[in-house]
Amino acid sequence: MSAREAQSVRETAVAPGTPPTRPVRRGRPRGEFRLTLALWIGLVMTLVPLTRVVAPGPWIPGAAALSAALLALGFLLRRLRVPAVGVTLSLLAAWTAVITGAFFSADALFAVIPTGAVFGEAARLVEVASAEIFVGVAPLPVSPALAFVIVAALSLLAVALDHVVLTARMPLLAGIALVAVWLIPAIAVPAGVDVIAFALLAASVLYLIRAETRTRESAATAARSGGVTAVAMTIGAVAIVGALVAGNVLPTPVAGAGTGVAASIDPTLNLGADLRRRSDVPVLTMHGDATTLPYLRVATLSQFDGQVWMPDRTRSVALPDGLEPLVVAPDVAVTERRTSISVSALSSSALPVPYAAVEITGIDDTWRTSPYSRTVLSGRSSAQGQNYEVLSQQATPTLEQIQSTRAATAESSIDVTSLPEDTPAVIGELAAQVTAGAGSDYDKLLALQSWFRGPEFAYSLDAPVEDGFDDQGTLAVAEFLEVKKGYCVHFAGAFALMARALDMPSRIVVGFLPGDLTGESVDGEPVSQVTTSQLHAWPEVYFEGIGWVAFEPTKSLGTPTRFASAADTPVGSGADPERPTDAASPAPSSTGGPADRPDQGSVDASGPAVRVIDLRPLLTVVGAVLVIALLPGAAGAFRRWLLRRRGTAGAAWRYLQDTAIDLGVSVSASETPRAFGTRLSAVADAPPTETARLVGAVERESYGGDRARDRGTRGTEARRAMADAVAIRQAMLAALPPAARVRAIAVPRSLVIRPGSAFADRDAPA
Repeated sequence: MSAREAQSVRETAVAPGTPPTRPVRRGRPRGEFRLTLALWIGLVMTLVPLTRVVAPGPWIPGAAALSAALLALGFLLRRLRVPAVGVTLSLLAAWTAVITGAFFSADALFAVIPTGAVFGEAARLVEVASAEIFVGVAPLPVSPALAFVIVAALSLLAVALDHVVLTARMPLLAGIALVAVWLIPAIAVPAGVDVIAFALLAASVLYLIRAETRTRESAATAARSGGVTAVAMTIGAVAIVGALVAGNVLPTPVAGAGTGVAASIDPTLNLGADLRRRSDVPVLTMHGDATTLPYLRVATLSQFDGQVWMPDRTRSVALPDGLEPLVVAPDVAVTERRTSISVSALSSSALPVPYAAVEITGIDDTWRTSPYSRTVLSGRSSAQGQNYEVLSQQATPTLEQIQSTRAATAESSIDVTSLPEDTPAVIGELAAQVTAGAGSDYDKLLALQSWFRGPEFAYSLDAPVEDGFDDQGTLAVAEFLEVKKGYCVHFAGAFALMARALDMPSRIVVGFLPGDLTGESVDGEPVSQVTTSQLHAWPEVYFEGIGWVAFEPTKSLGTPTRFASAADTPVGSGADPERPTDAASPAPSSTGGPADRPDQGSVDASGPAVRVIDLRPLLTVVGAVLVIALLPGAAGAFRRWLLRRRGTAGAAWRYLQDTAIDLGVSVSASETPRAFGTRLSAVADAPPTETARLVGAVERESYGGDRARDRGTRGTEARRAMADAVAIRQAMLAALPPAARVRAIAVPRSLVIRPGSAFADRDAPA
């Protein structure tokens, strides 16, 4: 071979690690079916944990089907060689037509073309859905507004990710987006690890990355690209594990004395560790014209499935329409009282009010009420900073009147009487045993209340955890009745279930005890301060002609219900002859709490979890986002470490090619090592000496004849080649502006772009 021919061979040779040159097919996608399928699987898997937030319903198949249709349309358009921009615009047009036809056909032109009325109705549905999410309790019942928001958002996400994956070929970004969507329910509704949802999402994201990788691999280079594939799969796995860990280690916000931030209310009875580690933070003050200040309610829980008491999700109406006067039997007296409340540090969508509120002044029309529970909620306002006055009515029957009344016929269609089929028999047996000597329904409930508050029971925060019954289920209630130690949730839950076992309608109320007197007064009315430790749960039983009557079974808390006989109140004494001493109107104590309240020191918990919004959850979320954001840079560093460990001139050359791609320099499959090195020195400030030495090493390894000779020399040369590649990378990075340098290190394009591919054969935009 002549010298000219040898030089020609060297100039046209391809460096080790570079895919062989082959014609690039323009306009015809390769392997896009795998990408489309993987993307759809990932989207569907994000629906699984969303069922924590929204009850399963037609929105699941609707979102899955529309996403599949849009992705299939994109696949078809690409097969027809429609330009990328045209594909995305077509998908957006299809999404608009389908969403309009499905939700707003009556207001649309030809049922699918949106009009001004459609945009107005869409904005209204978004506002309604936001209010339902803000004031509701998961899992939310499916409403047209929620269905619209979920289906529209997920299908629009499908269009966006179709562009990211199929056009931009950035599956890692799509994987991060899917992980973020999957993580939302874990933050919104803290719960145990959803193993199935996690496993399915992990498989779909890893498959997405692997499918995208295969579209850029030829059969000849598949074996050599195993390192890239492994790195890509490692990124996906680490991202998912990071999201899983972040979602489940988010610290539950707890109250901290002196934090100066607002507490929030969890209207469920899931207490756990939150209950045992919160501090005492003042949330509101109140004063009123009654002789005793009332309990303040924020939620009622009527439905019980054997495991959880669920907050009532009933129709809400405007305040003037929902605050009707209390309806009682003609001979039952009703007492009115006014209570002024000033909320200082309670960030809640529920307004604490006494029962039964009939008029509220001082708040705007964003607040609504549920006629069933007489709770007050808002989707756009917070209780924090509110100052309002409540006129409430209380049925005040005499002892004789309530003893002659049956506890039956609740005022709502909500089931407040049934017990789960698997309810342990001990609950009903004990209820019958404790009330055996009582005559009326009221006397039976009084016997239950006295039994719970008697010497057999004790108030304890630790026993439920130590004995393994710290939850709401029927088995936990049975265990509590055996151990006879617990806190308000156990007392209230056991009382409500035992009342149902006696065929009496019952429910649980979540709210606040009346607080402690501060020694101050307003207009001659003593002021009471309510703190987070006074969040409480108590049972109510419905009596015909009287309404819901509160009881206080929790040992050492509140004031037990006692209705007075008409004969016990002297005529002309000035007192309300029918006014009971009941759990709805306990007398606050000036000694720091109810007189029989146990001394819990600095850790006192009387009810459902009170959470305080502090910076730790925010910092944890920010930290999780930062970890995920740093993953590409970490994966790039790991990839370079693997190349250095390989220790060959080919690995050193690939190290240099990846560096060039990271810096936005094109790496063409048709360019020789010598030409590529010359161009790097000219456009990317690669040092000429090290670059020339590395090019020479690559050429000798590729075209050096018998490689079996002088292996020691070849090993030394390979190590020097890798050292040169590292030095070239450092010099090229040092020549970049700081912002470009950070971008090249933090988001290495070489993770998703292979040397010699169509995407590598052009300079990245500045």
